[in-house]
Amino acid sequence: MKPDVEIYDTTLRDGCQGEGINFSVADKLRIAEKLDVFGVHYIEGGWPGSNPKDIEFFAQTKKRKFKNARLAAFGSTRKKGVAVEKDEQVRLLIDAGTPVVTIYGKTSMLHVKEVLRCSPDENLAMIGDTVRFLKDHGKFVIYDAEHCFDGYQLDPDYALATWQAAEKAGADFVVLCDTNGGCLPGKVAAITKVAVGNLNCRVGIHTHDDIGVGVANALAALEAGATHVQGTINGYGERTGNCNLTSVIPCVTLKLKQSCVPASSLAKLKELSQFVDEIANLRHNPRLPWVGSAAFAHKGGTHVNAVQKLAASYEHVDPSRVGNARNVLISDLAGRSNIVMKARELGFKLTNDTPELKDILATVKQREHAGYEYEAAEASIALLIRGILDHNPELRFTVETYHVSMRRDAKESVCEATVRVRVGKQVHHEVAEGDGPVNALDGALRSALVKSFPKLKKVSLTDYKVRILDTATGTAAKTRVLIQSTDGKREWGTVGVSENIIEASLQALVDSMEYALLKH
Repeated sequence: MKPDVEIYDTTLRDGCQGEGINFSVADKLRIAEKLDVFGVHYIEGGWPGSNPKDIEFFAQTKKRKFKNARLAAFGSTRKKGVAVEKDEQVRLLIDAGTPVVTIYGKTSMLHVKEVLRCSPDENLAMIGDTVRFLKDHGKFVIYDAEHCFDGYQLDPDYALATWQAAEKAGADFVVLCDTNGGCLPGKVAAITKVAVGNLNCRVGIHTHDDIGVGVANALAALEAGATHVQGTINGYGERTGNCNLTSVIPCVTLKLKQSCVPASSLAKLKELSQFVDEIANLRHNPRLPWVGSAAFAHKGGTHVNAVQKLAASYEHVDPSRVGNARNVLISDLAGRSNIVMKARELGFKLTNDTPELKDILATVKQREHAGYEYEAAEASIALLIRGILDHNPELRFTVETYHVSMRRDAKESVCEATVRVRVGKQVHHEVAEGDGPVNALDGALRSALVKSFPKLKKVSLTDYKVRILDTATGTAAKTRVLIQSTDGKREWGTVGVSENIIEASLQALVDSMEYALLKH
């Protein structure tokens, strides 16, 4: 059954034009396979005429079968003054061997005159000739009408003529592109209605996010009759990015109540978002709508109290529908409900009537005032709650002494850390070198602890952040250190605060190791 809205992913082409995005051929193949399993309808693999990497990608995809998606090669109309059958770029589109070919052409008279520097009739011929040639070679053809909305507002009759040139030549879709990303939803909706009313082929939408309304523009076009939307995972793209499919897909399904990707895929949306970020070697944006860790986060005590009673009071949908989860934050704004919900989330049996609740809340507020931050340090808050609930239980280990030094010889500087750790009646004394003082301290602490706790061999640091809290005191300022750790199966954050950056780092390191030893 054909969906109401088809999803066209251009992460591997338009997304690659974003600053800091650089996929290898192997990366592109992995993402394409993931998108296919997720259930998008089209995957634009790249421009085979632009670089060797994309030529290699399409060569590799000929050896693979896609179950759900159709692969698309991207290019442009033929050059002016060149017969379409002799245009090298068009020939490479055929050679790519994809079932779908997407080409773009000029809609705006300004671009025809100033960029192409050809006659309006020649531009129309370039569009029609290229679409017809691709159709004659058995391709499903999508025509991207570049600068569509700007062009229409400049010269409506000519813009319509370009779309009709593509349609008459056999284009399966005419896609309206807000290439500069500067159009507003009202204009997008009005011009989309004109296109839908004057074209017999289906109409799609391709938007950019230059003024922050890329997703809104796509939804406006869909409500005006478009049935195909182009975008990228996580909104990657040139300048400020493209329309973000991780927002569009749930909006179409859950807000517009229209079908697009398979219903079973929606719960894998956050996983897809994180997967693509991981391949791109980017930290996941916590503030992404729908899929970010902050998308369903609650911090204010009043909000958390309401969510505890009725989730829908401050959540527009159940976060699990897109593979996300509610996140109750602990800070100096926290109320009793924050502590109760966070403690339950972490595995503690805590209620509003637990006697220790008042002490936990007071300790959190006092420590936050001192500079601690627990929003990204759930392991440290878990240890704090455990310490108060269990009335200061015996720790698995204690760091009795430590020493960090740095020396420099003619070739390099070397950091060295010495740590003395007590585990019960045993004492472990270790020395380690590192790239810096914290790295050396981490190595010495880990070497000491693995003698009694071999499971800590699997623990490693994945991120280390330092924040100066009171800059007015200069180098004597209090410092907050946030550490992210993993054992290969789960991740956790810990925090330390001190005027001494080494001491703050050690606090966070000790919490990380102590948390890794807890049995949940």
